[in-house]
Amino acid sequence: MLVAEAEIARAQAGLIEEQAQAQVAEDEAKRFPSKARTDLFLRKPQVLSAQASVKSAQAALKRAQRDLDNCDVTAPYDALVISRNVGVGQYVTIGSQVAELNNIETAEVIIPIAGFDSVFLPKRIKGIKATVVQKGLNSFTREGVIDRDLGIIDNATRMTSLVVRIEDPYGLKNKQPTVKFGSYVQVNFAGSILNNIYRLPQELVNNKTVWIVNEEQQLEPRKVTVIREEGEYFYISGGLQADDKLVITLPEYPQKGMAVKIVGTQNTKKIDAPKSAATEEL
Repeated sequence: MLVAEAEIARAQAGLIEEQAQAQVAEDEAKRFPSKARTDLFLRKPQVLSAQASVKSAQAALKRAQRDLDNCDVTAPYDALVISRNVGVGQYVTIGSQVAELNNIETAEVIIPIAGFDSVFLPKRIKGIKATVVQKGLNSFTREGVIDRDLGIIDNATRMTSLVVRIEDPYGLKNKQPTVKFGSYVQVNFAGSILNNIYRLPQELVNNKTVWIVNEEQQLEPRKVTVIREEGEYFYISGGLQADDKLVITLPEYPQKGMAVKIVGTQNTKKIDAPKSAATEEL
């Protein structure tokens, strides 16, 4: 700003000097009116150049004033200063990074969802309330809401990600516990309810097939739909009925239609009733 003001003063001094010299040349020309004088002798170009220098300096002063007004940088939101790259007395050029800020009006928690868990997600996830829990010495619970699905699959983990938004994470307005950036938390939210789900040991499911005993007491393979693997069990969502008889111990080479006998049952024979019968009264 001071440099721009000094340039205006210098340009104005040059203009005054050129105007004075032009006045001297004009007075000399009046003493000899019969002699032709050029504009250069009358110093008209020099005066115009000095006037242009003054206008240029004035424009530079306006730019400096505008830049000075813009030096007071205010974040458009409540922010946490992560880093500061400028100090007192340093020159800052346009486009240079002077600080790194984090918006603390809201915070976002990214939670990965495995592919086999996606079946438990509701069809509409936006707006579902979530509970954010931080465990440890200073454990606490905060309320959040699922904001969106990132819509991509991570190349390394092959998982999708949901974003949970927390309002006022540092508790400036609501006086709640602080959720600091970089914290590891646990997020709980209600999933969808699945009906007619069966949990089977993994050894009973081979190539998504289980064996049952049909009404004719014969082995029958059934294709099933595995929606989740958890420990030693598979969760089955389709292919079985509630009254199906599942084979727990298979023969070495099971074949479709193979006759079986269920342990603990007795063979019964159907006895036809006589066509006529006599009764005797006592």
